[in-house]
Amino acid sequence: MGHYEDAFYEIYEDIDQKGLKPQFDAQVQKMLNQEKHKNKSAKEMWEYAHHKVTSSFTSESNLD
Repeated sequence: MGHYEDAFYEIYEDIDQKGLKPQFDAQVQKMLNQEKHKNKSAKEMWEYAHHKVTSSFTSESNLD
């Protein structure tokens, strides 16, 4: 189970470093109420939310 812990830690560190915790938490909360995400594991949900939040962060950074 160590690789699961590593994935959570890496995602948490990246989100925290970029200051995206509120957006990440909101995305995870939104996903909890969506039918298409109901069968995903916590790790899969975190990875999806991480990608979604950081990709929008990256595209916003490129506008500067």
